[in-house]
Amino acid sequence: MGRLTWPLRPLPDGRGELWRWDLGQIAELPAARAGLRGHLDAIGFPRDPDDPAADRLVLAFDELASNALRHGVSPVVATVVAGTGGWLLDVSDRDPDTMPAPAVGRDPAKGGLGLYLVARLSVAHGWYVDDGCKHVWACLPSAIEEHAATSA
Repeated sequence: MGRLTWPLRPLPDGRGELWRWDLGQIAELPAARAGLRGHLDAIGFPRDPDDPAADRLVLAFDELASNALRHGVSPVVATVVAGTGGWLLDVSDRDPDTMPAPAVGRDPAKGGLGLYLVARLSVAHGWYVDDGCKHVWACLPSAIEEHAATSA
């Protein structure tokens, strides 16, 4: 697997409905995932029951939030913003001095491939530091066919 550079970029300007979770420990992630699924169900997303876009959003949310909880400094704040054609996911922690580092040369069976996974699921991703917090973000499409069209 080639070396992935996790780009240093500012957060895109997301506009739309905003959902936020303040997380202090890994044990809070199942409730946060359930809360995200509840919000998605409440707005009728995805419209097509065969579209895995919601599952991909929840997976990316879980990967970035668990990375921040395991490798960052609490508190961790996970935010999802609805945007035109997709979702903006932003996860921040209080460790501005440590950049996101994708695993290199690790046996995939030992994990550590979450940033690669999020990069593959997203149409854009990056990280930046603001006001003593590190933010890692990803934009995910609201329908998988939109992602396939932009990836081709």
